[in-house]
Amino acid sequence: MELRFDDQYILVTGASRGIGEAIVRKFAESGANVILHYNSNQAKAEEIFKSLPKGNHYCFQADISDPKSVKELIDKIQRTIGRLDVLVNNAGVYEEVNLDTLNYEQWQNAWKRTIEPNLTGVSNLCFLASRLMEENGGGRIINISSRGAFRGEPTAPAYGASKAGLNALGQSLAKALALKDIYVYTIAPGWVDTDMAAEGMQSDQAQAIKDQSPLRRIASPDEIAQTTLFLAAANAYMTGCIVDVNGASYLRS
Repeated sequence: MELRFDDQYILVTGASRGIGEAIVRKFAESGANVILHYNSNQAKAEEIFKSLPKGNHYCFQADISDPKSVKELIDKIQRTIGRLDVLVNNAGVYEEVNLDTLNYEQWQNAWKRTIEPNLTGVSNLCFLASRLMEENGGGRIINISSRGAFRGEPTAPAYGASKAGLNALGQSLAKALALKDIYVYTIAPGWVDTDMAAEGMQSDQAQAIKDQSPLRRIASPDEIAQTTLFLAAANAYMTGCIVDVNGASYLRS
């Protein structure tokens, strides 16, 4: 079944690489008008923007960790386009720490650098985007989480906590926004073949990482993108769900 998003406007955060780029390309190929968000990599974002198939696409910068910048982004969409049908919260950071050598100040800074973009910034985007969606009769919010929200991230505790918080945020908003015809979904990937995973894939642990899944590989960005499109078109009764896309590397019931 071909999924089509003709005439819809889709905002994808963190669209200048990896999963975000794959999601942007899939939506554009399916007829959507895509709003590419980037923070610092303007050159790559514009390169992707120029390579997309014909459509009414946009490329906007914002620092998701900055509440003012988030508001400016949504205000720009409202002024320029006047509507938003789907928000995909993909942007995020992953930072490892060594608990044995970290001091208290470094611990606090690591949490600040992670929680602000991964959770607080996403909550601000959801709040403002949902107001715009409500004005136009509804919409969909899709958050990209992680299996780390469930299994724990001992070398990146702030990341694991931010993703667990993102799961709870999605469930809470699904309840709060349902009667406004705004539906909220969450995707929880495992390892994905992006530049963020490059160090692990080039280490002597690469095969062990792949073997975490019985498929003996990690996911491609396209597989996460396909799931995103599926949820953007899914029936409303799935709202509040968390979809695991981790190759059975972490199972929960």
